[in-house]
Amino acid sequence: MNKICVFCGSSPGANPNFRKIAIELGKEIAIRKMELIYGGSNLGLMGAVAQSAAENGAKVTGIMPRVFDGKVEHPELIELHIVETMHERKAMMSEMADAFIALPGGMGTFEEILEMVTWAQIGFHTKPCGVMNVDGYYDRLLAFLDEAVQQRFVWPAHRNMLMDDKTPSGLFEQFANYKAPKIDKWRDRK
Repeated sequence: MNKICVFCGSSPGANPNFRKIAIELGKEIAIRKMELIYGGSNLGLMGAVAQSAAENGAKVTGIMPRVFDGKVEHPELIELHIVETMHERKAMMSEMADAFIALPGGMGTFEEILEMVTWAQIGFHTKPCGVMNVDGYYDRLLAFLDEAVQQRFVWPAHRNMLMDDKTPSGLFEQFANYKAPKIDKWRDRK
């Protein structure tokens, strides 16, 4: 695992611990000699994780839709890819990255990490996916996914594809032990 894609808010959020964990994640990526792949912005948690990764020696690669080109890109980027659409951005991130992490964020962050889990579920990739559950930020999403298992819309093994931890090192430990499940998604066994 060499390249980590991080999805997160372009806002810092209301809780100062969100920025703190973004900085910690950027540093952890650098300590592990990994590359950060992310949305390319210098704003909010995106800017914090990128700045921290760069300051600690990690290669930082941004992938940004043309609509933002020349407006918000981070000055520390080693590489910046400009694409036409958000769909192209996610496809490129998926191709380049070895794993996916969501820090706190909004609609875009939710959609991005859940799409990566969905792609894993249907076999487009076997890469680990997780959320940094800072101060319980993702508790309700994780509980909702547990409810989806209870209602038989999600297989337990697929639910477990979305890992969570409060610390970057804890999440990376889970990633190191991850084995993608092999399940026939289309058969309801009950």
